Amino acid sequence: MCNLATLSRRSEITSRLLTSRTGLGLLLLLMLTACAPAPQRVAEQIPDLRHVPSPDWRDQVVYFLMIDRFADGDPSNNDQGVGEFDPTRNSHYSGGDLRGIQQRLDYVKNLGATTIWITPPVANRWRDAQSDYTGYHGYWAQNFVEVDRHYGSLADYQQLAERMHGAGLFLLQDIVVNHTGNYFSYPDQYDPHDPTRGFVRSEDAPTQAPFDLNDVRNPQHRAAAIYHYTPAIRDYSDPQQEANWQMADLDDLNTENPQVRAALRRSYNYWIREVGVDGFRVDTAFYVPAEYFEDFLYAKDPQDPGILETARSTGRAHFHVFGEGFAIDQPYSDQAARKIDRYMRAPDGTPRLPGMLNFPLYGSLNDVFARGRPTAELADRIEQMMRLHAQPHLMPSFIDNHDVDRFLSGGSEAALKQALLAMLTLPGIPTIYYGTEQGFREPRTAMFAGGFGAEGRDHFDQNAPLYRYLQKAIALRREHALFSRGVPEILHGNRAGAGALVYRMRYQDQQAIVVFNSAESTSLLTHLDTGLPPGTRLLPWFAIGELPAELRVDAAGQVTLVLPARSATVWGLSEVVDDGAASLSSARPDLRLLRLNGEAVVNQHPGAPVSVQTGDFEVAGVAQGVSELRVVVNGELQRARVARPDSMGQWRAQVDTKSMLDPDIEHEVVAYDPSSGALSARAVFRVQREWKLLAQVADPLGDDHGRNGQYVYPSDPVWREQRPLDIEQVRIFAAGTSLKVELRMHQIVATWSPPNGFDHVAFNVFLQLPCGDLPAANPEQCGISAMPLQNATLPQGMRWQYRIRAHGWTNALFSSIGASADIEGTPATPTASIQVDRSANTVSFVLPGDALGDLGSLAGVRVYISTWDYDGGFRALAAHPGPFTFGGGSPGDPFIMDESAVIELPTP
Repeated sequence: MCNLATLSRRSEITSRLLTSRTGLGLLLLLMLTACAPAPQRVAEQIPDLRHVPSPDWRDQVVYFLMIDRFADGDPSNNDQGVGEFDPTRNSHYSGGDLRGIQQRLDYVKNLGATTIWITPPVANRWRDAQSDYTGYHGYWAQNFVEVDRHYGSLADYQQLAERMHGAGLFLLQDIVVNHTGNYFSYPDQYDPHDPTRGFVRSEDAPTQAPFDLNDVRNPQHRAAAIYHYTPAIRDYSDPQQEANWQMADLDDLNTENPQVRAALRRSYNYWIREVGVDGFRVDTAFYVPAEYFEDFLYAKDPQDPGILETARSTGRAHFHVFGEGFAIDQPYSDQAARKIDRYMRAPDGTPRLPGMLNFPLYGSLNDVFARGRPTAELADRIEQMMRLHAQPHLMPSFIDNHDVDRFLSGGSEAALKQALLAMLTLPGIPTIYYGTEQGFREPRTAMFAGGFGAEGRDHFDQNAPLYRYLQKAIALRREHALFSRGVPEILHGNRAGAGALVYRMRYQDQQAIVVFNSAESTSLLTHLDTGLPPGTRLLPWFAIGELPAELRVDAAGQVTLVLPARSATVWGLSEVVDDGAASLSSARPDLRLLRLNGEAVVNQHPGAPVSVQTGDFEVAGVAQGVSELRVVVNGELQRARVARPDSMGQWRAQVDTKSMLDPDIEHEVVAYDPSSGALSARAVFRVQREWKLLAQVADPLGDDHGRNGQYVYPSDPVWREQRPLDIEQVRIFAAGTSLKVELRMHQIVATWSPPNGFDHVAFNVFLQLPCGDLPAANPEQCGISAMPLQNATLPQGMRWQYRIRAHGWTNALFSSIGASADIEGTPATPTASIQVDRSANTVSFVLPGDALGDLGSLAGVRVYISTWDYDGGFRALAAHPGPFTFGGGSPGDPFIMDESAVIELPTP
């Protein structure tokens, strides 16, 4: 007879088990145990919810949270009394803990996530008095096998794992193998031949052996060689520094030392055995040699085996481990992706990490959807990803995280929805950074009322628009295995700019076509070769915006679509209908495009000559059966020119080339009849424009000390020695109404290997357009004078309508709509392209003409530039400088180190 009391005592666990597929199996085992004859029932027969089988990681959707910023379940552990707790400061502990996560599991599960990734829960160095920063984030380890008291106890962590497993959720723990906290440094001098010179050690130290042997002045410690006794990395492009020097002054572990290797395996095996974690994310993987992971994961040491060996002993046959390699490729490049791949497998195929975070895909998703870059760049990234990596489905994908700007800091909500849908319909393990579903714009804002930036309220609203959107998008992925296990095939990408992106997903007998329009206006997608039989029905499974009607493939296997602005549709394949509906009607109008700028259109087969234009030009053709047609360039339907055939059917129209700046890009033009859907064949052309110098203004040398003349750089030597914020010259060029702002700086540095080609500086470029050229319907058409978040106003009565904010990892364009001293404004696209010439110390920002609206001329446009630095927000200013803090100022003073004159452009 069943002992119902046993089940009743576990009623909370039972209710959670009923909500998941994995949980149902565990519940069955629990019921069998409870209902067994009493003499046969022993404690060991109760299922251990700490250790559960591994999932198929391809099917997982990860929710990534920072423990300190997510939920505070136990306020009594917030303040440990060393000045580390201050929820008003981003640099200090806010109070989140493991019990808080446990209390919010339903919030995560209801979103649709299946796995939670947490930042390191291990005991950290609580506060670095020199920098006045704290280890709230978890990456400053003091002891790798203790739970940090701010987060709770080992029992709290074990209970969290059990509750998660009971709810059908899996647990990923962030780990660090590269470094501990900052317990020693070389602030003033470093001698590689005598590491005792210039060595400074803090009063506290790691508490775990052998990591406590960290004093190079002690012969025993030095002989143990637990650390690389090196200074902070000065040049991140130097492989020697990357592997052996201190990343951000954090003490670099000597991972070549067998004693260190064994201690790290022992430390992280502990969390698998004692807590029941299901996978690891490895922080700063690039800062240890790639071959290290062969030992870490696969070592056969019977006492301290490799991580995967220990995981298998707990029943986890597919324990997942993925690393962080912060590297982003430029468009159509794969250098960073190849480096990432070396951490997943050796050149001879020897396995290393099962996965790596897909940073190159992150870069392209942001470029295309947030910044308006050509969709062909993302199409190429997808193809590279599938071609280069052996297991792309095991590489976590993301659109933002705790180390980069939030997507919404420079992208719109419409763009965010598109980026999330792309991530959820492409190979990889989709990872949602906490707060994205609540519209967060700051990287480390707290979710709970008492935490940093939360403004006194909780942010666990399950009716929030982005939360509801993500629920539906995640459900789409989980309902159709082809999105988690399938292979994408690119069908279309626009090389000229924002617009259509189309890929087909295939898995077994399932197929779906995913269609995006990244443009802010309607796009025409013409002659799309689907590769499907004529008459194939495509059913709309999901859409951003209104769900469209079903679609039918025509007799040529093609479809033509009018795509609303910022739309996306996922089309699922249904049956093929052979009812003649897909055949072309004989009564369809006949449209032909015959001449470009007076030259006959040649056959557009691959390798055929391409017409080259130097400015605006005329296209001409003939049409039968229409009274008017549209001439559409690069799919931009809203910019199409209307052409009316004469009595002989001949028509002509002008093509506007003001935004066509890249001479290597091939542009497409078609004639189109909206009423019948008739199309001409494509004609292809390139544009070679000439840049004309409009202004050249020298800026005083050495004036990079703020408006008060008293600011000083941070104490980090790169700033002090190279002064990368000092503007020396501004040159402004025009090509039609396209604008190029070229800055010659005292020094361009790129020590942190930034994808934009420069770091240690952020640029703000303000543009004031003549009010008469702006739409009268715009209530703020003359702009504002406030410089958002910089505690300053523009000089000389200037008011801006557009503003570029760019640093090494971010490039955003804002309009002044909604802007204020505290609000950046409305994200706009396309953002500027960035060109860097380090040999000439120049950075250029190039804005195509359509980015600034339909200006007739650049005459009268005013330009102003300021410099500071940016790291999730403008870098702090204090009375005295710190390693990453500017000095010579007070709270509320302007974030301006150097600034240009206000430059007014003449008529070109």
